[in-house]
Amino acid sequence: MIDISMEMEQHDCPFIDTTLDHDVSFSAVQWEFDVSNHELETRMVVQGASRSALNNGMTALREHSNMYNYQLRKRWDDTAQIRTVIHETDAMDRIRSHDGFITGPFYIEDGSELWHVGFDSAGVADKALSELDHNNEFDVMSRDEHGGPLVQETVTNVNAGLELVDACRDLTEVEREALKAAVDQGYFESPRGTTLNELAEQFDISAPAFSKNLRRGQQKVTRHVVQTLESLSESDTDGLDDGPFGK
Repeated sequence: MIDISMEMEQHDCPFIDTTLDHDVSFSAVQWEFDVSNHELETRMVVQGASRSALNNGMTALREHSNMYNYQLRKRWDDTAQIRTVIHETDAMDRIRSHDGFITGPFYIEDGSELWHVGFDSAGVADKALSELDHNNEFDVMSRDEHGGPLVQETVTNVNAGLELVDACRDLTEVEREALKAAVDQGYFESPRGTTLNELAEQFDISAPAFSKNLRRGQQKVTRHVVQTLESLSESDTDGLDDGPFGK
């Protein structure tokens, strides 16, 4: 298999257009391509340079002519998670027409998009890149030939990492501070480096109140950790799927 990493500049991509005009970036969390309707559904994390930059960027994205569906799922100050559905771009069509597939998450910033795409052979990859050059601008950053297991492991590990990041974003500020203080001061070590009473005094609250904040944070993080472990376990037996562009 041929695995290619490239910087892509599509002229019909709403995410790229938005980063050209606004100080925001997009990171893919999950994606799925609807072959019958030629539409790409994505769940993205949007990071703005400020709250206003995020507001302006999301408004521009929502109003883009190639945006079919837009939903705001969560928001944390200058960061948000969105679900979008866009129409198939020219670059997607070029890749799919040569049975190409995505081998890793993509990232969009300052008018360009980082892609990781795979092809079954070098000849097919060359033909796809030749056609891709007709209406798109791109630079190949790396080109490697290797087997599927390595790619599968890479994608699985990246997705697992994103799930844990999402878990941290679910924490409230109080829960985050409680967890950080407990870890930093050795509360979970054996023997303990501190006590609930000592931790609670630092936040000027009672020990039961601090314990409640700590347990809530632990429950949220632990739940995501278990989900991540289940995903890693399933990846040991499941094959790599067709990626966001389908087959």
